[in-house]
Amino acid sequence: MNPQLIVVADTVHTLDPARPRAQAVAVTDGTVTAVGDRADVAGWRGKGTEVVDLGGATLTPGLVDGHVHPVMGLVLTAGIDLTAVRSRADLVEALRAGAGDVRAGEWVRGWGLDPNAFEGAPVTSEPLVTALGPDALVYITLFDAHSALVSPRALERAGVTGPREFRSGAHVVVAGGRPTGHLLELEAMDLVSDLLPAEAPADRRRRFRDLLVSMAATGLVGANAMDFEGDSAELVRAVAQEEGGLPIRLRFAPFVMPHHGREHLDHVVDLQRSAGRRWAVDGAKFMIDGTIDGGTAWLEEADTHGESTAPFWPDPAEYSEAVRFLAAHDVPTVTHAIGDAGVRHVLRTVAGLPSGPGTGPRVPHRVEHVETLPDDLVGEFARLDVTASMQPTHCTHFTKADHSDNWSRRLGEVRADRAFRTRDLREAGARLALGSDWPIAPFDPRPIMADARLRRTAGRPEEEPVLPGQALTALMALEGYTTHAARAAGLGERAGTVRAGARADLVAFGLDPLRADPDEFAQSPVHLTVVDGSVVHRA
Repeated sequence: MNPQLIVVADTVHTLDPARPRAQAVAVTDGTVTAVGDRADVAGWRGKGTEVVDLGGATLTPGLVDGHVHPVMGLVLTAGIDLTAVRSRADLVEALRAGAGDVRAGEWVRGWGLDPNAFEGAPVTSEPLVTALGPDALVYITLFDAHSALVSPRALERAGVTGPREFRSGAHVVVAGGRPTGHLLELEAMDLVSDLLPAEAPADRRRRFRDLLVSMAATGLVGANAMDFEGDSAELVRAVAQEEGGLPIRLRFAPFVMPHHGREHLDHVVDLQRSAGRRWAVDGAKFMIDGTIDGGTAWLEEADTHGESTAPFWPDPAEYSEAVRFLAAHDVPTVTHAIGDAGVRHVLRTVAGLPSGPGTGPRVPHRVEHVETLPDDLVGEFARLDVTASMQPTHCTHFTKADHSDNWSRRLGEVRADRAFRTRDLREAGARLALGSDWPIAPFDPRPIMADARLRRTAGRPEEEPVLPGQALTALMALEGYTTHAARAAGLGERAGTVRAGARADLVAFGLDPLRADPDEFAQSPVHLTVVDGSVVHRA
């Protein structure tokens, strides 16, 4: 054996039941070829082997984010960062400060605005006009990326003077016969977003690579990318061909929308052959509903505003038919389902797919988000072998224990008390992949794993935990980014553990994720990230 790389650390959590602890890992041609103790290193080492001794660090399998939008996110994060805005006054101030260099007649962009900033009042363009005047062209993506807030001049430029009909569950919010500036879901948002100037290709490539480099620096070795629209193929191919290639692995799932017909489904099947070094198309992304905050989720009973009663697909049977078509072509499906009715319909659809020897899917189907879940559906994930892909910070960043937030008020106490049931799903035997939904929430997995254990924001002990009975253990949180993430991608035999024959995807932390206090681990240094046997981050 002549490995190219040997990584040594006082603690290696392999997550391999056959050998859960080690101190040294040898890597050859992108594969782990040996796992042992410090005493084994001398016998492994060959000519040209690089030995990295990390001392008291802790080495684990590399982390994989279950749900990100790395290409769409380049557009969604354009302009002024409004994630810290907490009131309408804050919004006015942030817009005035951020738009200082924007010339007259140019667009002012913003992102990450939480509707809770409107303090229970309707979301309207009034603060935009107050901040920048009636002639300003303003486009703000709200925090959920399923809605936008635009200025009256922007609506005028787009020719939007009243309500519109859409094939999906989108709509233009109108009050007193006039649009408020609040656009719900993608088709409505596109009325204005289609007018926004495109970013220069070189700038997009730079920002895309910088994003992936930043992800690697947090311990991520891969991500499930809910993307492959527009210039995604050209972008990922261009960066993959640059020196060093893609810093992390990307597994893409192109969108299937209600207005897409059979021709698009055939195209999605054809796309599954698209792949390159550290990237591949492997799946299809659906949305069965929208968001609770926007009143576009699909609930079994209306929310407290009388909304969230309809699916994103006007005819849910067409969704089920599309899933069946793709499943018959062995394309794994990924469905955004937030409301209880939405989750139920997705699970019923999967239950109706052919099953038995030789008919099971190569990669399990997935449900994304799963925000409010009734008791009778908890066990269905394990029974149907469906992955629950969830984002702990959606709970800890955007809801409150006292249910005073917009999400909880809309649902009411009973349904808000069934929120983000990560522990219940794990204890029922479900496969639980964890992630961020970047740019909806930050991608750094360290605070996400901490939040999953704390059920509050890491570093804020003054916050009351949201349904603390749903807290994950430290091991469950790590598994959500490693072993469960690998099984969710059909890679349980090749990834997610540190053992001979597995992918050489590794991360080294300054603190032990299984032993450190979660608030402290959220700030842990990342000493090393290895993808495919290559060091992509070294502190």
